[in-house]
Amino acid sequence: MAWTVYAGDGRRLSVEQTGDLRGRPVFLLHGTPGSKLGPAPRPSLLYRMGVRLITFDRPGYGDSDRRPGRTVRSAAEDVRLIADALRLDRFGVVGRSGGAPHALACAALLPDRIARAGALVSLAPPDAHDLDWYDGMTEGNVQAYVAAAAGIDHLFEELVGRFLKIREDPAASIVEMHGGLPESDRWIVADAGIQDMLERNFAEALRSSPDGWLDDVMALGTSWGFDVSGITVPVYLWHGEEDIFAPAQHTRWLGRNIPTACVEVEPDAAHFGALRVMTDTIGWASRQDGTDRGGDGSGSGTDSGQD
Repeated sequence: MAWTVYAGDGRRLSVEQTGDLRGRPVFLLHGTPGSKLGPAPRPSLLYRMGVRLITFDRPGYGDSDRRPGRTVRSAAEDVRLIADALRLDRFGVVGRSGGAPHALACAALLPDRIARAGALVSLAPPDAHDLDWYDGMTEGNVQAYVAAAAGIDHLFEELVGRFLKIREDPAASIVEMHGGLPESDRWIVADAGIQDMLERNFAEALRSSPDGWLDDVMALGTSWGFDVSGITVPVYLWHGEEDIFAPAQHTRWLGRNIPTACVEVEPDAAHFGALRVMTDTIGWASRQDGTDRGGDGSGSGTDSGQD
């Protein structure tokens, strides 16, 4: 069920709900680039879990209007706006890849609303102390974040070619990406259902402009606008050791600096391994009884039933 929420400044936020609409609410924040059509468990599985899943296009993606100059912190404002429109007092939040820092923003800035927060294959803040931020990161991501540090015009020059290639032929871009992935990721992305989902996700994210992608990279690569050490709600951090997009050392840093964090780094997994643990993590985030993780989100190979 898709609908539109309007911000006070008139911006549109395109929102979708799936699963059990009377169930336990969880926000799922998409990757970069991405959209509300990004990786998620099947609605039928969510219904059996008793989960009401809420996704939305971050500003500049899909049908959501751009919010120039937004920061990672800004995501908490949009999540609160949507939650208010849905009359949700308390809920979980899970973010994957580029959505993971935005989920941490919600945990830090909405402690009265967030029950639990999951961050899968997250980056650490770019000003993180005692962290070589670029070490182990794929060349394309390094180039994008270096360009972001020089300003949005430099970033546009860096990303415009990639944007045009993906918009013209999302399927070919996924095939091209496949060759450079670690073996564990190649097995996951080789699945026809995953390929179809990624194609739909990228096509929706970038069908109008590169604005959402540009603003995401700018937000992730500059000051986030909050301190992760101030997070007080339970946080689950998962990462694949072989990740080349957001190296696992980022999650280890987050684990050392978030007082409430439970950290799991899986040795033989990489970036897209997060798709395997997403369903369990959503289930964990939906619970509001206590703070233990109780084995959920363990990455034990449970069939995630991804769409």
